[in-house]
Amino acid sequence: MSRVAIVAALEREVRPLVKDWRVTEKDVAGRRFRFFENGDVVLVCGGIGAEAARRAADAVITTYAPKIICSAGFAGALDPELKLASIVHPRRIVNAGDSSSIDLGRGNGVLVSFSTIASPQQKASLRASYQAQAVDMEAAAVGRAAEIRGVPFTVVKAISDEFDFNFPSIERFVDANGQFLEMRFAMFAAVRPWLWPGIVRLARNSQRASRVLCDSLRKIAAEEMPTVSVLPAMPGANRR
Repeated sequence: MSRVAIVAALEREVRPLVKDWRVTEKDVAGRRFRFFENGDVVLVCGGIGAEAARRAADAVITTYAPKIICSAGFAGALDPELKLASIVHPRRIVNAGDSSSIDLGRGNGVLVSFSTIASPQQKASLRASYQAQAVDMEAAAVGRAAEIRGVPFTVVKAISDEFDFNFPSIERFVDANGQFLEMRFAMFAAVRPWLWPGIVRLARNSQRASRVLCDSLRKIAAEEMPTVSVLPAMPGANRR
């Protein structure tokens, strides 16, 4: 049993946090997961996308019975005023696929979970449709898994790409388990030099966002989450 469970997409998002944590590999529901453990906090990197996030959330809840689960990772800015490495603690999570939402009972603003990495044009549309400040791909799925299991839920995201940042679609480089195929992407990018400046910028942005995210997660795990855990067992009761 763990007090806090954190679900991220990729290990590179949280590496500064978990680099010295104990690693345990376990099979859950026919899939193998790597769990990073430190005291009564456990973290799992489920992969990119809603389905991968849902599987990871189910696995960590089943295995560790946490008192609260947190969706953590990178997000894109929908608000032009939201800058790189800003930390987002949304009050409401919206699933763009069916427009359902979960009110977390604390935090500020709206995070919308979208099926792909959003272009600047898609960001503008999502902002207008949902009055959202940021976009990710996984939070709504983690929240739904937590709601079904009756586990309190929270979200911490760091902005890794600002409103006007444009990057080619990466869906073809994500496998069925939600893992990013770095070698395949590197081969794709190697013969497209016009992509190189954006790739370098994205790498630098990701490193900065990761450091800020991990600093925030350390503080939350140590100080804030015990107060969140006294919320009603299903914060998704306001889901609509």
